[in-house]
Order: sequence, then structure tokens, then C-alpha cells
Amino acid sequence: MAVRDGVVAWLGSDEVGRSQFSDAQVVDLDGAFLSPAFVDSHIHLTSTGLMITGLDLTAAASRQHCLALVAEHVAAHPGRPVWAHGWDDTGWARDTAPSTAELDAVVGPVPAYLARVDVHSAVASTALRELVPGLAAVAGYDSQRPLSADAHHLVRNEARRLLTTRQRADARLAALDSLAAAGIVAAHECAGPDIGGSDDWQELRATEHGVEVIGYWGEAVSSAPQARALIEATGARGLAGDLFVDGALGSHTAWLCEPYADAPQSTGNCYLDPAGIADHLIACTEAGVTAGFHVIGDAAVGAVVDAVSRLVERFGAPAVARCGHRLEHLEMVTAEQAAMLGQCGITASVQPNFDALWGGDSGMYARRLGSARAALLNPFSLLASAGVPMAFGSDAPVTGIDPWSTVRAASHHQTPGSAVSVRAAFAAATRGAWRAGGVADGITGTLVPGAPASYAVWETGGDLDLDVAAPADTVQRWSTDPRSRVPALPRLAPGDPLPRCRRTVHRGVVLHG
Repeated sequence: MAVRDGVVAWLGSDEVGRSQFSDAQVVDLDGAFLSPAFVDSHIHLTSTGLMITGLDLTAAASRQHCLALVAEHVAAHPGRPVWAHGWDDTGWARDTAPSTAELDAVVGPVPAYLARVDVHSAVASTALRELVPGLAAVAGYDSQRPLSADAHHLVRNEARRLLTTRQRADARLAALDSLAAAGIVAAHECAGPDIGGSDDWQELRATEHGVEVIGYWGEAVSSAPQARALIEATGARGLAGDLFVDGALGSHTAWLCEPYADAPQSTGNCYLDPAGIADHLIACTEAGVTAGFHVIGDAAVGAVVDAVSRLVERFGAPAVARCGHRLEHLEMVTAEQAAMLGQCGITASVQPNFDALWGGDSGMYARRLGSARAALLNPFSLLASAGVPMAFGSDAPVTGIDPWSTVRAASHHQTPGSAVSVRAAFAAATRGAWRAGGVADGITGTLVPGAPASYAVWETGGDLDLDVAAPADTVQRWSTDPRSRVPALPRLAPGDPLPRCRRTVHRGVVLHG
């Protein structure tokens, strides 16, 4: 491959290339594997960086272990407010989160915020709770159990306010550096008033880094002038991303048609009602602005798809498709709903690692919903067969950013019949994610002449040998379809080592390695 001025100028055989570009600087990959670089279609950069630079609780194996990790952190940073992320009680033996009293016994007078892995509920110390006036009167409050809904949003805002400017800046750079080191050259930041706030979003926009940030602002509007004004004020790509219709299954806040199997008194939370959903879609479509929502539960998905159906009746499918509307997560979707979304080009921005973490017969989904309903979640093959454009992301810090892990999760779904091919998964994590972000030139995210030179070089454990004398079982570890513009890809079966990034290049500029 020859690169000139940040663009792929030529691809072909080695002998022809060396003669045609005799004056070029030559980089011999020495057996490494080159692919188009990845794009993460859903991320929260500052929160991801705070987990990298601060207290990561994803390894906590029990409530006691979680509290011990907090105690170690407090001892190492005396008097400093605690921002932590990642505990998941569904993986613990007793399935019980730390109480406020238990956290207080560890942190004392220090404000402490411990976000659950899905970031839709959190344990908060008394010192932090007391900084929020009227907290006990809002939805989602409990004196000892984790806070959810409005109570969680309020306490998260206060915990975020306690972070220093330097902490936030260091976190953002750590996250962006980690993306580059993972072979990712662009990310869709899903910002909003209840996520990072306007200060964090504007600070991120001012951050200089080679990784490209495509930002979405999750705030509802009710008129086209309001949509245009908010786009101008925020500089966002669209009024989409995490505009919450509901919450998350792990926190019992996803909005369901039928009660939770393990909480039969609850059907979750509705944060944006059907009228608000319809108003937002109409306003954004009239303004030519990308709209979108965070939707997980089947009641939430149903409300959004109903509004989309009425939107198509009013504006026509081509006009709706031109806006590039998108839905984040879209975990509980039926065949009829997928068909509607496919007809009008609504993008599904989905996170395959959700299934890897919580799917299967005994996973969190089965515990929350029962095995029958759980088996219907994250149906990637259904979405693909209905023509729904898909883009893959991590929702970091909720799941890890390694893009090969994402591709493997999508192609090895825990529910038979719900996976897509490795080739389709790779496309959704590269070309599809660019398209979801508004880049629809047909070549970005591929390596063909005229495409941006955005690529990554991978170590593959030494098992790639495409020489004709290579053993048959080695050759079979790699597969592709030339028509797809997807390179030969590694076998990604569970247990196979994932490729390691040696170098990341975006538009000809080296970002890593």
C-alpha cells in the first residue's frame, strides 16, 4: 500500500509497488497484519478516562472486595473525593450492592460516588448525599440502597462538580490515548446534560488529540428552531446519543412491557414519554438534524418505533433517512420493529460486548427477564437481515474498548442465531461506524485508492502465514470476501488471542506506535 498526503494512493503487489514508488519511505510490517482503523460508535470519554486514572471496580468479586478496593483508594488519596466505576452485583454470590452505611464506614466524611457498571445507579456516601439539597424527595432515592433515576442524576452531577479541571483533563487524554493504542481513530462521544454536562463537553471539544471525536448531545427539543439553536450552541453532530428514554436492565431501570422476573413489582423507568419522543423526532427532522435516543427495554423501543412510524407517514422514508437518525443499544427489538427501522434507514448503534458480559442462560439478562425474554436480546442477525444499518461501539466505561473483542462478541453471540459474520461485524466497527457519524462517501473505513489512510498494524501472535506452503490449518484461521473491502481477518473464536496493536495511523498521521 502506498500513502500520499494522508490518502491511500495505491495497492498492489510488492514488486510493482517498489518499482512504481522507488523514492518512497518503505515500512516493512515484517509479517504484521494491516487493517482499516476502528471507530467506537458510543463512548463517554471523560468517564472512561476517570476509570483509567482513578478507581476501577470492575474486578470486584464481592461486596466486601468492592469495599476493600475503595478503602485502599481512600488510604492512598486521603481527603480526596472518590469517583469510582464498575461494580456489578449480578456477578457476586449474594447479588447485593454495598449499603450507604457500609460505604460510610470505609470513607468517613469523604464524598464518594461509586457508579454501577451500567452507570444507571450508584452507591453514594452520606457526605456526598448531603451536598444535594432535597435529594430525599426525588425519584430513585433510597437511604441505604443505590440511587437511581433523578436521584442518581443529581448525585452524579454533584460528584462531577467535585472533580478538578486537571482530573478531567488528565482523564480525557488517558481515554483518547487508550483509544489510539487500541487501533481506534475516531469515537462518537455521547454527551448530554445528565451525563457529563456542558462544561465537560466544551472542554472535550477544546482538547487537541489525533483521535477524531464526533459528538452527540442528548437533550430533547420540541421545535425545529430549538433544534438548530441547540446544535449551534453545542457544536454537536446531532441531538442524539444518550437522550434517555429509559435506563438499564442491570439497574432495573430499563422500561419494560412486562415486569422484571426478579423484581415483579417493577417495569422500570420512562424518562421521556411518547409525546416527547415524537416532538423531538419531528423537530429534528424538520431541521435536518440527526435525532436519536437511548433505548433498551421493549416498552422504550416500542414507543420510539411507533413515533418513527408516524414520522415516516408525515415526511416520507427518504426524508427521514437523510437525517441519519440513530438508536443507541436497541436491545429488545422485534422483527416487525426492525423492518420499520430498516425501511427508513435508522441506524442501530449497538454494543456486542453487552451479550458477552450478560447474555447466556445464567447471565444477568436471564436473571432480570427470565430465559425466554433474555434469549431475544441484542439480535444482531435480525437487524442485519432487516437492512438496519449497524455501528458497533463499547459504551465505555461500561465495557472495554478493545475493538477485536467487540467483533468477536458480535460473531459469537451467546444466543444461537443472533450472531453476524466476522466480516459483517468488522464492517460495523469500521465503515458502519463512520457512516453512522455522517461520513457516507463509501470509501472511508476501507483501504482502497482515494480513501483516507486511516489504518492500524496488528501483531497476530505469529500465526498468520499466507505463503502457499503454509499448513492448511493456519490458512483456515483467516477468512474474507474480496467484494466486502474487508481484509483477511483473524479467527476470533473464544480462547483465541486477540490481535495487539503495533501502530495506529489516521489520515496519514501516526497516533500510536
